Amino acid sequence: MLALAVVHPIVDALARCALFKDFSPTGLEIVAAIAQERVVPQGASIFVENMVGDSLYVLADGYVRICLRDANGRDRALGVLGEGDHFGELSLLTPGATRVVSAIAETEARIVEIRQKDFARLQAKKPQACLKLILAIAAGFGRNLSENRETLRSLLLSAAFRSS
Repeated sequence: MLALAVVHPIVDALARCALFKDFSPTGLEIVAAIAQERVVPQGASIFVENMVGDSLYVLADGYVRICLRDANGRDRALGVLGEGDHFGELSLLTPGATRVVSAIAETEARIVEIRQKDFARLQAKKPQACLKLILAIAAGFGRNLSENRETLRSLLLSAAFRSS
């Protein structure tokens, strides 16, 4: 009789996320053991701007809108994330820091959440898996910074001239 492999939905979601591309199946299972799957209804906030961030999210299914509140209090969309995308990852590295943007379910969304407190506990037991994830987060942050260098430079120059 042929045995069918059972795919754990959290492991599957992590495997489709760029942050976990270099993880072995065992590494994915280690991280999946501390992750939780949630379903967020369409229109519900996953987190809001200025709240304390405490989780990394991987979008398993659906769409999430990332937005920023303008001076008039209206949400301005910065982009829409889809299956396999991740967001909120810096909260694993900066406990207690506040969110810069809001994340709202554009459709019903199935997300995988890795909470900072669970990640901190895992560091003592499986430091290699945690280090691999930290390095992936740092590399992604560096890539984003590099890709947006000119925009960031313009914003910094504009702010410097306004304050002088």
